[in-house]
Amino acid sequence: MIRRGETQQTASGELAASLWRNHLCRYVPLVGWIGFIFFASTGAMSASNTSRIIAPLFKWLLPRITEAQLLFVHFTVRKSAHFAEYAVLAVLAARAFIPSTHGHSRRGRRGWFTAALSLVAVVALLDEYHQSFLAARTGTIWDSLIDISGGATALVAFSLWRARKAARTVKISSLAS
Repeated sequence: MIRRGETQQTASGELAASLWRNHLCRYVPLVGWIGFIFFASTGAMSASNTSRIIAPLFKWLLPRITEAQLLFVHFTVRKSAHFAEYAVLAVLAARAFIPSTHGHSRRGRRGWFTAALSLVAVVALLDEYHQSFLAARTGTIWDSLIDISGGATALVAFSLWRARKAARTVKISSLAS
């Protein structure tokens, strides 16, 4: 026979397990992506290693590409990768931090943006600082600025998407009433 107190304990235990799963689903991808960024910060993703992939690919796609053009393409692909990897980091951070700000004041609800952008900036600066100690890498503040720009761009786009989605939800609910 189940007593009333046992049912409440089971329900609270299920709620706690659900909260843990929710936190894991939000934070594990974020931590995993930060781990990937720091792996990419090693010599394994240095310019000399990535050129082994990028150069043959572009020589195959564009057989008449000159060496100077190939160097420019390689540089552009690498800097675009910086921008993109930190855009992904920003979206994962926003995804993790948004639920943490529910129920707060209007100003507090926007805290996820500041927290996500701050995380992007800290990881970008630590990444470049780490690279400054590696012989195969060069850590520069310019790469950090590209990284932060990628994160900021993604967060602005994500904010606009959320605002549009919220406006659409309000419009639909007002039409239904």
